[in-house]
Amino acid sequence: MAITSGRNFWCLCSSVLIVVATASARAETKLFESAQVTPAGEYTHGIEGPAADLEGNLFVVNLGKPGTIGRLPAGGTGSELFTALPEGSVGNAIRFDRSGTMFIADYKKHNIFAIAKGTTEPSLWFHSDEMNQPNDITIAREGTIYASDPNWKGRQGHIWRIAKAADGTVQGQIMSAPRAMGTTNGIDLSPDGKTLYVGESSNGQIWSYAINGSELSAAKLVKAFQPDTVDGLRTDVAGRLYVARILKGTIALMKPSGAVEREIALKAKEPTNLAFGGSDGKTVFVTQRQGGFIESFRTDQPGREHCLQRGRC
Repeated sequence: MAITSGRNFWCLCSSVLIVVATASARAETKLFESAQVTPAGEYTHGIEGPAADLEGNLFVVNLGKPGTIGRLPAGGTGSELFTALPEGSVGNAIRFDRSGTMFIADYKKHNIFAIAKGTTEPSLWFHSDEMNQPNDITIAREGTIYASDPNWKGRQGHIWRIAKAADGTVQGQIMSAPRAMGTTNGIDLSPDGKTLYVGESSNGQIWSYAINGSELSAAKLVKAFQPDTVDGLRTDVAGRLYVARILKGTIALMKPSGAVEREIALKAKEPTNLAFGGSDGKTVFVTQRQGGFIESFRTDQPGREHCLQRGRC
């Protein structure tokens, strides 16, 4: 009788532990609840361009001073210096291609830099004096870079296509478009690589375009927010868009049709950009200009770029 009671007691305790552990796990993985990750003031007012590698490291521009790139190790709560760009260059965006090469948009000197996987030394990939910046970039499966290039004073902009030519040289050109664009800012591709999404900060609009070589066609207004309230954007593997609502302090999660599924509340009011990371690509890291820190939340789908790095997109 005593032995039976002991077994019953052990089973009861085990059941309680399982329930508690399950509840705890659910609490830890609650979706769309953002939390601050790094201390305030780590990054300058130019905090931007987050991108994660497959090892779980997050890279963000302008750690402590302009022209630097910080690294937040997987599971870390503080950033460390990863590298610095050449004198006078200041990064605004980071992306990874399928091989793990890091690309950085230098808006001050009109460059795209590349850093090979396993190294920290930036090398010049592309330069053009015809560029206004560039601002943000996204990378297609075959390695083509699309860069937003706003003219803030003129409240207009365009998109560059940068790719290797048959002779191996890297060449870039402004893509033709069926409409005059506003200040082109956030940019990303659909999971199949056929559609380019572009945010225009001056008018608060998100547009989609079909890609035909160096031409953009089939312009479609996806969503119109208030002017000057959109910054960076990213897509997930389901084709949904995540838009940084600067000044509003949210990430707008919306379908390709423009229907907003939810507005994810953040810890500060000035999100500049976001990136998918974590071991499963479902952790969204957000750079906050107000406070100069990184925050994050969990979502239910991996990001397109994470999928691209794994060779699945």
